[in-house]
Amino acid sequence: MEFLIAKEDDGKVLKSFLIEQLHPSKKLLRSVKFREDGILLNGSHVTVRAILQEGDRLSIALDDAEAEERIDPVDLPLTILYEDEDLVVPSKPANMPTHPSCDHHFDTVANALAYRYRECGTPYVFRPVNRLDRNTSGLLVVAKNRLSAGRMAKSLQKGEFSKEYLAILDGVLSEDAGTLCDYLHRTEKSIILREVCEKDAPGAEFAKTEFWVLFRGERHTLVLARPITGRTHQLRVQFAHHGFPISGDDLYGTPSESILRHALHALRISFPHPTTKERLTVLAPPPADFSNFAKKCFGNDFELEPCYKETFHE
Repeated sequence: MEFLIAKEDDGKVLKSFLIEQLHPSKKLLRSVKFREDGILLNGSHVTVRAILQEGDRLSIALDDAEAEERIDPVDLPLTILYEDEDLVVPSKPANMPTHPSCDHHFDTVANALAYRYRECGTPYVFRPVNRLDRNTSGLLVVAKNRLSAGRMAKSLQKGEFSKEYLAILDGVLSEDAGTLCDYLHRTEKSIILREVCEKDAPGAEFAKTEFWVLFRGERHTLVLARPITGRTHQLRVQFAHHGFPISGDDLYGTPSESILRHALHALRISFPHPTTKERLTVLAPPPADFSNFAKKCFGNDFELEPCYKETFHE
């Protein structure tokens, strides 16, 4: 990141300027200080005690100096829908975990991105801003440096991210739109399963979801769902609890031979860009298995795109 020092910043201590401009964490500021190319003033390495002058050119190295060793680069297909120097937004396919775990070392989004940036000669550390269940397809936001990661994490916590999902539900919803408000917690017998609980139950967390019906069939409903909170399995648990489980959900509903995963797709995400602050909106068209299942539910002539194309709700 580069700055041309303006008249109003003439005479400022470099550290004060960085805090004003970047709001860096102590860890980030410390790591930049000790890199040889971390802070360059007019091309020369300086400390944070340097005094700035109008017209100076200041360069701050926010990229990672070394790749993350615990993530193996693997050549996996992954569609990139948006990318700049601060972030990358891939569309995750179903059956691909977001990050490595004990059973998934080489088949994750993290592996695919590590390979992508190794091929570009760029050291890479995986910093996902949001997460998706393994069998949920759609949009992920991944920060490409520590500063962007910190800014987007704060933005997410402040509720500045808007996420919309397509879901095909078992059953026919009568209302055209609605809001689900529940409390969720982990079940006693599983570290994975969640359930609706009382407000004062151990571990209870408030969950709120808005939804709009896009299409009704004889036995299914296509909805656009916006989780206002971000609880584990939130959409899956809430729709199932209210009598309309997501089709194909083997945890909270009934598996389907027509779609080999739950019919849930992260369609659209909107958030303030970590550097420009301008609102960025990215859309991921549903994958073939979701579209084909929709045709089985709503008829061979059914087309998904007209249903969701103009339905973004700010």
